[in-house]
Amino acid sequence: MVKHVVTFKFKGSEKERKEVAEKFAEALLALPAQIDELISMEVGINENPAEKWDLVLTATANSLEDVAKYSAHPAHLAAVAIMAPYKEDRACVDYSI
Repeated sequence: MVKHVVTFKFKGSEKERKEVAEKFAEALLALPAQIDELISMEVGINENPAEKWDLVLTATANSLEDVAKYSAHPAHLAAVAIMAPYKEDRACVDYSI
């Protein structure tokens, strides 16, 4: 199995970043019901104002191939479109569990 961990930093005011994070989180949390390759999805919105990253997602899939299928799925692409205009930075780690 694979853990897929992604962090995002958004552009905009604090209010804009929070609104985008909330909309994006809602869309991400709906994905396991829409994408067979996803075993689970956990999303956290940063609450610490001293930190610069806005959102983290942790997804579980059976393989890196399944992560790739999830990434290309139309439901995932629709979720990504929510935050794309606000994305300042992204970091990702995939590891076996």
